[in-house]
Amino acid sequence: MSLRTQLDGWQPEPITEHDVIAQAPVAALSAVLDQPLAAREGEPLPPLWHWLHFLEWPPQQELGADGHPRAGHFLPPIPDRRRMFAGGRSRVSAPLLVGLETERISTLDRAVVKQGSTGEMVFVTVHTELRQRGETRVIDEVDYVYRSGEDSRRVFEPASGPPPDPSDPWRLPVDTDPTLLFRFSALTANAHRIHYDAPYATRVERYPGLVAHGPLLVLLMLELVRRNEPRPVRCLDYRLRRPVFCGEPVLVHGFPEADAAELVVSGAGGRTHATARVELA
Repeated sequence: MSLRTQLDGWQPEPITEHDVIAQAPVAALSAVLDQPLAAREGEPLPPLWHWLHFLEWPPQQELGADGHPRAGHFLPPIPDRRRMFAGGRSRVSAPLLVGLETERISTLDRAVVKQGSTGEMVFVTVHTELRQRGETRVIDEVDYVYRSGEDSRRVFEPASGPPPDPSDPWRLPVDTDPTLLFRFSALTANAHRIHYDAPYATRVERYPGLVAHGPLLVLLMLELVRRNEPRPVRCLDYRLRRPVFCGEPVLVHGFPEADAAELVVSGAGGRTHATARVELA
């Protein structure tokens, strides 16, 4: 049965949730990034750090063999799901403030079946609005790609050699070691075993090693802006190109323009793993 047929009639309703943008997760991610506290109560939250909030903790018995929930509101109803974080966009009209109750309204924007080199894939975009004090402050769209089952044609090879040495003025070398991946999994309630269970990642999903989180790569690109540019980010467009595997050295680098910046995560052999463009206020 084709994936398009399995998605017939799937149109989940929007959901509204509430959470407080607490300081504790902000302090935890700041420590993971070897930085001072990024924001205190009443101060602006760095862009996309709301990913540390509104976390889902399903009962252990509801997790699948891969660590992901077997069912979920915006998880497409296809068998043996394999999920990949593909990219997204964010618009910030005003930053979220730490310490305030926040409303999140999430909607399925689209679910499209496409034919890729390894078979059919479902591209799902979830549209989210984040509100504080009755005002929409952040609009966030995240793109996910789902496969049904494993595909022997999907092959990932680790690269060798150091990352490139570009002349970009913004630079942040990153050591993708297991403790970094483990701590980020804990911060984001991400139980996907490809990030912390090496035998599962290599033997079942046939990766060459543990996989660095796509959201982590995006936040590292935004770190370049946070550490080098006092103006706030107003718009962000990012794309994940290829996985980064545990132990691979990467260089996060960027080139500022007048009111924008181009950001890249580069790895061994000159591979491009992620890209982003931000527009500044």
